[in-house]
Amino acid sequence: EPEENGTTFEANAKIKAEAAARASNLPAFADDSGLSVEALNGAPGIYSARWAGASKNFAQAMRIVEEKLHEANAKTPAQRRAAFISALCVAWPDGETLSFEGRVEGTLVWPPRGTAGFGYDPMFLPDGKTKTFGEMTADEKHGLPPHGEGLSHRARAFLKLAEACLG
Repeated sequence: EPEENGTTFEANAKIKAEAAARASNLPAFADDSGLSVEALNGAPGIYSARWAGASKNFAQAMRIVEEKLHEANAKTPAQRRAAFISALCVAWPDGETLSFEGRVEGTLVWPPRGTAGFGYDPMFLPDGKTKTFGEMTADEKHGLPPHGEGLSHRARAFLKLAEACLG
């Protein structure tokens, strides 16, 4: 697995997709995604998984986010704005690449709600919704109509890819 040493989600997705395309001599795609919190200057950002540690303890990672928001005196919903961002890159063996970004804006809640999904989902309330991602079914979060709204950042990035492929 290649080292993710990019400074953006897009750069890391490109590193992974290009490495897979070179290794397989086939088109490949990869994504990089995470949580970007306005009051924390975009953190945890590309380090979202690392905040959970080697054990992938996202309950711990959510506590760290909440502690940092408390330190930043971010108490109101307007001060707790965040976005889930997913960068999807498609790479071909000849070096050509295409990148797409999906983004979901929302607010961070505390305490976390729900046990569905993974990562920071239980503390992320998408704009216009009453359920956190942790309270939503997979269809509600990722599904396309009629079962869902394609709310997730990954679903939105894949929709952009599909639109580009279909013209």
